[in-house]
Order: sequence, then C-alpha cells, then structure tokens
Amino acid sequence: MGDLIDKLIFLGIAAGSLLVIALLHVAYLTYAERKIIGRMQQRLGPNRVGPRGLLQPIADMVKLLTKEDLVPYGVDKPVFYIAPFISLVCAGTGVALIPIWKKFVLSNINVGILFILALSSLSAYGVILSGWASNSRYALLGGLRASAQVISYEIAMSLALLSVVLMAGSLNLMDIVKAQINSPYKIYLIPQIIAFYVFIISAIAECNRVPFDLPEAETELVAGYFVEYSAMRFAIFYLAEYFGMVVMSALAVTCFLGGWIGPFEIPYIPFFWFLIKLYIILFIYIWVRATLPRYRYDQLMGLGWKVLIPVAIINLFLTAVLKLIF
Repeated sequence: MGDLIDKLIFLGIAAGSLLVIALLHVAYLTYAERKIIGRMQQRLGPNRVGPRGLLQPIADMVKLLTKEDLVPYGVDKPVFYIAPFISLVCAGTGVALIPIWKKFVLSNINVGILFILALSSLSAYGVILSGWASNSRYALLGGLRASAQVISYEIAMSLALLSVVLMAGSLNLMDIVKAQINSPYKIYLIPQIIAFYVFIISAIAECNRVPFDLPEAETELVAGYFVEYSAMRFAIFYLAEYFGMVVMSALAVTCFLGGWIGPFEIPYIPFFWFLIKLYIILFIYIWVRATLPRYRYDQLMGLGWKVLIPVAIINLFLTAVLKLIF
C-alpha cells in the first residue's frame, strides 16, 4: 500500500511538472509568434508589458479571465459550456504520451501514436459542437468546415505516420525513437522525407492554422466556431489551439527527428535536443502563418484528397516494398 501511494505521489508530481512546463510553452509560444511575425513584417511586436514585452502573455491571461462572460440568447447551454473543455483536454492530454527523454515519459503505452491520433480527432469535436451550439450561422459554418477538414487531413497524417510505424515495427513512441537510434541515419527524416512533408502540412491543417484556418476565417466568418465565445471560454479555445501545435510538433520530433537524441549529450539538460527540435518545428508554424495567404475551401479539400492522401499512400507502399526487400 505504501509503495502504491509513493508511486501515485511521484506520478502526480511528474504530471504537475509536465503540465506547468507545457502551459509555459503554450503561453510564451503566443508571445514568440507575435514577436517573430512582427519582425517579419517590420514591426516591433509586444514591447510594453514587462522588459521587451515578456509579461504580455500574463497580461493577456489576466485580461481574459477578468472580462465579462457573455452567453448569447438561444444557445444550447450545456453543449456551449462543455465544448471548449473537450478541445482543451483532448489537445493537452497528448503531452503525457511524448517521450521527452529516455527516462521521462509520463505514459509509455504500446499504442502511443494511435492514442494521440484519437485524441486529435476528438479535439475536433469541441470545435464542431461549439459551432452547432452557438446559435450562429457563422459558428455553424465554421464547425461544418472543421468536421470536413479533420476527416481529410487525419487520413493523410495517419498514412504518413504508418510509414514510420512500418519502419520501426511498433506503435510505441519510445520504441520508435530507439529504432531511429539504431537506424543508419539516426533519424527517419531522411528516408521518410515525403512522409514528414505530408505530416507537417496535415498537422498545420489539423490545428486550423494559416493557411488552413478556414473554420475561423476572420474575413469570411468573423471568427468562425468561437465567434460567440468570450472571456475564459475564448481563452480555453485559444489554449487548445496552441496545445495542439505543441503536441503535433513534439510528435514530429519523436517520429521523424530522433526525439531526444543529438550530436552529443548535455549532462544537466538531457532533453535539450528535444526542445531545440521542438522549437524548430514550432517556428515553421509561425513562418508559414507570416508567409502564406489563406486557401480557398475547394483548394483546401483538393489538396487533402487529391494530393496528400495519394502521395502518402504511394510513400507507404514504397516503404513496405523496401522493408520487405531489405
């Protein structure tokens, strides 16, 4: 009984620490995005609250938590209230399955990739339900777009990850990293460059980021599925989007970039290389947002069904053939 209590205490401390680290990354990812896009567009970005604007995320959080929470007339209140939490919980839970280091993974399950894909699919239900429950045409259109988009790009993403699973021979994320260590290139990016490309595009669409932010589309749908949300519930949707970015980037690092492995070991920061790779993938998200315009909806669906899925299927077939031969 004592050992069980000790394990539960340790698990609680580890989970709490991981949650704090993830929340800090999510908060300051918003700051980094505004700063980087500002520099790319020859602006300063946040620079008033704190030194160089470093306290801006905290100020934004306080502002959103203290604003009046308005609920429009005619909404389906139970669904309207619960939808943001569905998105946040499903997006954030995936962090627990990512092996940040060979000795630190909160939940090392044998079907880690499958579980993360399931969570990302369920996260879209929060978006769909919020669009349906808001009693707004704009929100409903955003929810319908999200439902079609998640089907299109989930398939391409799953097929891209299946190529990695085929090479590693396991759905366990820790085993995938170990398989990369024993491979000739030490990372799966080189033999699976096509799968990586498909995964990154699909991950951007999965998180409803520019140029695939059709469910929000401020110029068309005002704000889409969360147009009727304010205060804390709006902040929860905001957190869910950035949590999704962090989880998808961490999954890319784990499956394609060798996880925590680097050219040499850093003794006091064993997950140093994992964080560096994570920040590079997150920078790609920001870079794409600052560079590309939004797709039309027919272009969005055409890219998913006519380009990414066929390319991912061909890549999976070639991976299977090469695996069989060698």
